[in-house]
Amino acid sequence: MVLQQFERRLERLVEGAFAKAYRRGLQPLEIGRRLAREMDLHRTMGVHGIIAPNAFTVALSEADLERFESFAEALARELAEAAREHAQTEGYGFLGPVEVTLERAPDLPAGIFEVEAEVRQAPGGYPPAYLVLPDGQRLSIGDEPVLLGRLPSCTVVMEDPNVSRRHAEVSRQGDEVVLVDLGSTNGTKVNGERVTRCRLMDGDKITLGMTTLSFEGQ
Repeated sequence: MVLQQFERRLERLVEGAFAKAYRRGLQPLEIGRRLAREMDLHRTMGVHGIIAPNAFTVALSEADLERFESFAEALARELAEAAREHAQTEGYGFLGPVEVTLERAPDLPAGIFEVEAEVRQAPGGYPPAYLVLPDGQRLSIGDEPVLLGRLPSCTVVMEDPNVSRRHAEVSRQGDEVVLVDLGSTNGTKVNGERVTRCRLMDGDKITLGMTTLSFEGQ
């Protein structure tokens, strides 16, 4: 079931703009399956649970990398997102952001690839945490608080007229990530419940005005 969910996400890559390039040769599903297997094989028990590799280098032949070159960034993003979903379903944690790098390996024949997986700690030693914006952009939460609101000086500037100028703030407090409403006019909700202060958990939906963001973290 887990692998099927992983594969369904990658299957979407063969639709639309990617379809022509994926008709023949190496398929993203093959790479995705390998990433999942590397995570399963190299998971370790950490202080707070199971830790899986989060940094993957995929070595591709000249021919395969050339096929993927025009949308390599999109492919790497989708593979990373699929890896995050696999980890979430399996209950794996990470010590840093999930990163997938595609690199050229002139000695490899077409259709053959190699994957190097490692556990890479995030800068500052924090567990990775992100706000996922409505357009799909993922904003990493580091040492500096993330201010949400309509003011141009906010970290995330929101055009929603129901959002206050300085609406809410997301910040790290130790290993936790906390959301604080800054006295907004229309309030802040997490998973549909109005809050003034809330520790964020992986998968939480944050609603400001008519706009919803998601939180990814541990």
